[in-house]
Amino acid sequence: MVLGLGAALGAAVLFGVASILQAVGSRKVPTESELDPRRLGGFVVALLKQPAFLGALVLNLAGFALHFIALRLLPLYLAQAGIAASLVVTALLATRLMSDQLSWLEWSAVIGVCVGLGLLAVSAGSAGDSARHHGLTIGIIVGLVVIAVLGAVASRSQHGVSTALLGLLAGLGYAGVAISARLLQDGSIGELLRSPTTYTLPISGALAFILYSLALQRGSVTLATTPMIALQTITPAAVGVFVLDDAVRSGWWPGAITGFVLSAIGSVILVRFESVKD
Repeated sequence: MVLGLGAALGAAVLFGVASILQAVGSRKVPTESELDPRRLGGFVVALLKQPAFLGALVLNLAGFALHFIALRLLPLYLAQAGIAASLVVTALLATRLMSDQLSWLEWSAVIGVCVGLGLLAVSAGSAGDSARHHGLTIGIIVGLVVIAVLGAVASRSQHGVSTALLGLLAGLGYAGVAISARLLQDGSIGELLRSPTTYTLPISGALAFILYSLALQRGSVTLATTPMIALQTITPAAVGVFVLDDAVRSGWWPGAITGFVLSAIGSVILVRFESVKD
């Protein structure tokens, strides 16, 4: 438990710093960029030419290595709640380095999201057994198609609402990474190569990374990051509890529900007020 939570918190710091570098690199690419298969290659090449973006990529890969350890040792909602602390790192750095200005209400919302995710963390019981779950795997594949289609539509707009929507879709993509990592089976190389989750994991990560880059182009770092963090935390948490038998500590269901509500309300407040600014 201690090793897993330490890995999650280490990943949170790396992800928080990476978000700022990713924002710096993404904003140097033309803002007319969108999730269009005909232009995607050029968009990715343009991003990879930015040193800050390459730094973000390296930090994200290092963060994922720590995150993967947490996902294999902890219930999904505890692993995700741990890395959600990256929201605080991102918000603090954004106000100092990216000229993002947060009101007292928005700071309260950031704190509310973190407190809510913390409640989810302390409500954690034991992790359920990792097992093949064909229905869930199919759901991930279908979800990736839907996320890509909605992302293509949202990326056509430069409005603040599209920033929030792209961040939300990126969060769902990262949720697919977490769930796929949990479903991976220990076994031979051949078994891994035959497992669909071996492929849904990197595809989910790549799609989420691109969507988050598009979100960072269009609005504030906080507006892009908050719905992403909330969805990548809450979605695997629900899947872990209701599908994969992750346990909630005895008597802690009210705390888990309160944590969910605080996270959701804080995210809505940030999306509402930041989108008005844009």
